[in-house]
Amino acid sequence: MRAVGELCRSIPCRFLWRSCRFYCTEQVSRVKIFDRNLKRKQRDRAAWLMSPNDSLLDVVAENLLDRLDDCKRTFPTTLCMGGSLEAIMRLLPGRGGIKKLIMMDASHDMVKLCKKSEQELSNKNIETSFIVADEEFLPVKEGSLDLVISSLGLHWTNDLPGAMIQSRLALKPDGLFLAAILGGETLRELRIACTISQMEREGGISPRLSPLAQVRDAGNLLTRAGFTLPGVDVDEYTVRYNSALELIEHLRSMGETNALLQRSKVLKRETALAAAAVYESMFAADDGSIPATFQVIYMTGWREHSSQQKPKRRGSATISFNDIQKQFGGQGSL
Repeated sequence: MRAVGELCRSIPCRFLWRSCRFYCTEQVSRVKIFDRNLKRKQRDRAAWLMSPNDSLLDVVAENLLDRLDDCKRTFPTTLCMGGSLEAIMRLLPGRGGIKKLIMMDASHDMVKLCKKSEQELSNKNIETSFIVADEEFLPVKEGSLDLVISSLGLHWTNDLPGAMIQSRLALKPDGLFLAAILGGETLRELRIACTISQMEREGGISPRLSPLAQVRDAGNLLTRAGFTLPGVDVDEYTVRYNSALELIEHLRSMGETNALLQRSKVLKRETALAAAAVYESMFAADDGSIPATFQVIYMTGWREHSSQQKPKRRGSATISFNDIQKQFGGQGSL
């Protein structure tokens, strides 16, 4: 043990740090929840099934990009990765003073769809380039971007904190990170219907829907990734469908179907029919339509810069709460 300690003391600190960092990265990379290769294939399929103007994707993209209207600064170089790329591309022009736009997705067919949409938009004011790459391994130089946007894509990454850290490192100082992910209340009606039908027909349950982040986790994710001035907003959207089958088709067209590594690869016909029947019996409206809830968590964070607001040092206050209470005539002590 003593020899080991002497050996460690003889190794430069930076080498030890790099070794530890490599070891931690290896440990984290072993934890895999989603099949990224399957998700790429699902997005390839979605590129062919996706409707030109999906109202849900458009509303989420619009609400996410609205945050740019509140910023006084411009973002000349922007990366948009994964998720609803086509909606972002249509709704982004005229916002944020963007001059160079990089569109990135792990799906080759989704990138081709974006190229086709870009030709139809014919926006000459923005220089647009396209990259096929994974959000978990950003092929971007550190400190090269002013803005990173992800609309409904990051919730499928195996290492969400790691992907957000990479996004922060890719930003210039005072660069902005905007993301929208699906929250834990998404498709709660479908989760209930699947659970009941599997218990009745198969005597047990298997994961049919992926785990999603809770609202309370979003702020912690931003802080853990090193962003300053973190902001989190939550919206819930209720979309109505004629049947459970129409809901599943919509999920396929968005590339939002199950990609869990531990998923059951066989869905019995009787179980699927039972799930549809339970869904309609429990949640159908008078007109026969069924609702589906989509909870969207919006996250905003900045890369640190000296011009940003900073909290005062703890203990630096010059007046106590008791004095404030006395001044305003309060009773007792705070």
